[in-house]
Amino acid sequence: MDMQAILQQAQQMQQQLMAAQQELDEAKVEGTSGGGLVTVTVSGRGQVEDIRIDPKAVDPDDASETAQTIADLVLAAIRDAERVVEELQQQKMGPLAEGMGDGGMPGLPGF
Repeated sequence: MDMQAILQQAQQMQQQLMAAQQELDEAKVEGTSGGGLVTVTVSGRGQVEDIRIDPKAVDPDDASETAQTIADLVLAAIRDAERVVEELQQQKMGPLAEGMGDGGMPGLPGF
């Protein structure tokens, strides 16, 4: 077993992991609901950063019903954004996890 090659491979994987994490930190994704009445912006790490509600979502004649509808739309938009974030995370981090095999380092059983 060539320890130098294993260490190089580990260092390379660490650099790839750091690059993928940086890309996720900088990524912004959107989730929508109600045909665009509510839009949620989420970071690549899954933190909600912005919520936009189109004024058309508000019915001034029925404030109670409007409040519940908007709450439902916000929740649906967040779930949509979470789905997109999950796909992005899988795209960025998935190949790295696959390179680790069964959770270990290539060439080192149990690591």
